[in-house]
Amino acid sequence: MIKNETLETLKTRRSCRAYKPELITDEQLETILEAGEWAPSGMGKQSAIMIAVQNKDDVAELERINAEIFGKPDSHPFYGAPTVVVVLADTDKPTAIYDGSLVMGNLMNAAASIGVDCCWIHRAKETFEREDGKALLKKWGIEGNYIGIGNCILGYAAQEIPAPAPRKENYITIIK
Repeated sequence: MIKNETLETLKTRRSCRAYKPELITDEQLETILEAGEWAPSGMGKQSAIMIAVQNKDDVAELERINAEIFGKPDSHPFYGAPTVVVVLADTDKPTAIYDGSLVMGNLMNAAASIGVDCCWIHRAKETFEREDGKALLKKWGIEGNYIGIGNCILGYAAQEIPAPAPRKENYITIIK
């Protein structure tokens, strides 16, 4: 098998569930967002958008909404991460969910490649269907027909991240 840096990043990236409070650098954030910007999209339509949130009050509001949707209003589903990249996609495009998912993957893999820890936090769809979620979009100046795809939380790990699970049997079938 050919070894390369990209494959090593993909193999070693793990989801982080405990963060230090310090923000990632602007340069790191810009690099991660650039990777999201270059994600493939259906017919090159680029239906996804990213909103990088580092304002503590807005991060707390996103987390509060997420926790309510999760059914555990006293929980902390963002694990203390100081940065959240919200990924939305234009519902008028038939590939919206796929496009946004590719953006999320690029964000996470780019983060791992530069030493930033991350995790995909679900419930973005439900967040931005609610009135308080829609109020955040309005506050941020986001208009359009968007569906929430995911919240990519970013920061630096506050504890060691577990090793990856072994890959399952029969993951790959090659037909020649």
